[in-house]
Amino acid sequence: MTQSCVFLNISRQAYYKQCRCALEKEQRNEEIIRFIRTKRMQHPRMGGRKLLYFMKQNKALSNAIGRDKLFQLMREARLLVPCRRAYHKTTQSNHRFWCHPNLIKASKDQVVVNKPKQVWVADITYLPVREGQAYLSLITDMFSRKIVGHYVHSSLKTCDVVIALKKAIKCAGDVRGLVHHSDRGIQYCSAMYQAIHNKYGIRCSMTDGYDCYQNALAERVNGILKY
Repeated sequence: MTQSCVFLNISRQAYYKQCRCALEKEQRNEEIIRFIRTKRMQHPRMGGRKLLYFMKQNKALSNAIGRDKLFQLMREARLLVPCRRAYHKTTQSNHRFWCHPNLIKASKDQVVVNKPKQVWVADITYLPVREGQAYLSLITDMFSRKIVGHYVHSSLKTCDVVIALKKAIKCAGDVRGLVHHSDRGIQYCSAMYQAIHNKYGIRCSMTDGYDCYQNALAERVNGILKY
């Protein structure tokens, strides 16, 4: 052992310390992997950032690993969540209609949500059915997370998307001053859809880019329904 330490140009104490650290690291990684597998039993598609959040709540693993090292460990253990390809595109934002500014984004005009019936978010998603697919228009209250309007249709025509908004307005009653937030899809920017806003005094808000996090609530609901 002494000859090995001399060959490595390190002291005997440093050699054993290095071996002990490697063993502790291996045991820690095994504990982290067990923790991930336990969480994945309840939520099979739980991502790395959410797993890291739950690890911070665990006293034994609160400072065990950082974000980048966690993703590296999950990659080596083949525990990364595979991305699912989106085969259907429901948003057509290349059109001639006016796109409204984003009132939810942090700015001087930002709407701070602190009560129900203040901001509604809208989106369209597809659902696989026995014969092809169907499209689902959803209107969700941003504060209560309640779906206040929905409509299932077989096409992406604007008249079908309008029905979900009309159903939500009928149930809510007075919606003057309410903010309707959506992406920049042609259905939401069309004259038919905007006429409903003008009729009931609804303010329009739209994403100002292609970042799905600007309409995160709607995308979250869509993901739950699809997966």
